[in-house]
Amino acid sequence: MIVKKLSTFLRIQSDLDNMDAIHAAITNAIIFKGTNLWILVFAIVIASVGLNMNSTAVIIGAMLISPLMGPINGMGYSIATYDFPLFRRALRNFAFAVSASLAASTAYFAITPLSIAHSELLARTSPSIYDVIIALFGGLAGIVAISSKHKGNVIPGVAIATALMPPLCTAGYGLATFQFAYFFGAFYLFTINTVFIAISSVLFSQFLDFPIRTVVEEEKKRKVHRWTTAVIAITVIPSLYFGYLLVQKERFTVNANKLIASISALDGNYLLRYDVNPGSNSIKLIYGGVSLRQSTKDTIQRRADRYDLTHAQLEIEQGFSTSEISHDITEVDQSLRAEIGRLALALQRSRDERINAEIGNIQTRQVLLELKALYPQVVSLAYANPIQYTGQAPSDSSRISVVVMSTRRPHLRSAEKQRIESWIRQRISAQHIKTFYEQE
Repeated sequence: MIVKKLSTFLRIQSDLDNMDAIHAAITNAIIFKGTNLWILVFAIVIASVGLNMNSTAVIIGAMLISPLMGPINGMGYSIATYDFPLFRRALRNFAFAVSASLAASTAYFAITPLSIAHSELLARTSPSIYDVIIALFGGLAGIVAISSKHKGNVIPGVAIATALMPPLCTAGYGLATFQFAYFFGAFYLFTINTVFIAISSVLFSQFLDFPIRTVVEEEKKRKVHRWTTAVIAITVIPSLYFGYLLVQKERFTVNANKLIASISALDGNYLLRYDVNPGSNSIKLIYGGVSLRQSTKDTIQRRADRYDLTHAQLEIEQGFSTSEISHDITEVDQSLRAEIGRLALALQRSRDERINAEIGNIQTRQVLLELKALYPQVVSLAYANPIQYTGQAPSDSSRISVVVMSTRRPHLRSAEKQRIESWIRQRISAQHIKTFYEQE
């Protein structure tokens, strides 16, 4: 009974538009002349200016009005229905649109006086397997919306999520500035989006058994399947490698921050500045204080090994050394040296507190997401680790964990609260925890 009800909710055949209407909508969207051509030109200019000015709002506007989704869906639909004339028309129109976009964006970036690669532009140069997932599911949402009687507001959201226009304009920037690493990275991201939006159209069209409007031999069908599989493999394999590199860089950054927090003060030396570069697996440390001894450097290397940074390139430098100052110094010099050391220590403590706060915020957010999956009535969660004083003696104090949780109806029962408190205690590795509940 439950399975039957669930299948009723998941059925989409009853919401499908007429097959002829779907075919006409997809066929009309692949044409690039008149209105569609002008809209494409406007979108190219808007996206290029948005990337040049690092304006997220302008880039989103360009993605919303871009008509590039039309021929991509047309290629996917024509492959699924083995409509080869339609596929050739869609491919020609798509190639024309891509060429026009590249030409226009290259010309814009060649003449604009602003040539700095801002964050919005750089974000389109490093695709990974996660972009494959976004393109696939975004394309599925798009083809479902096109095929439905109730179009809704899905298609604009798909245009934003899959982001076809900004990578093309970024590729134009790479050509205009002769930075071909940017060009290939951005064009690869565009290729990922194109291929997997088309593949999602193929999957959905075949799943719903869209009518085949021509007679096709079985050998031709097998040939289409082989080509489709080859294109998917060629597109996905590099993204898996780039996704692996992304995970490795993230892991390196996390481990490097843990190392830095543990070596902020060593043998009379205080960490003044550091630089973590996950791209080159290097960490630069600049210390102030007494002269760095080899034993201190060996300690840093051992701690790096402890945090899985054995192969990291550690560059340890002495910013200033108090031992190099003559012993015959005045009281003013001694006072100045002490003040510098005090300020350096205060600065490092402030940096450590900021790093710990950032790590704590990330952990609290993750705990909230996991808790919501178990108990949907949980709305928000706040976590702190204050010091508890008893007031009996100056030294009578201890660290406790305090959790404040907001819930909505139906409110949590006592047994559920006990399970949550036990789960949180294990999740954050806290022995003493106090939990408070707020009911909305």
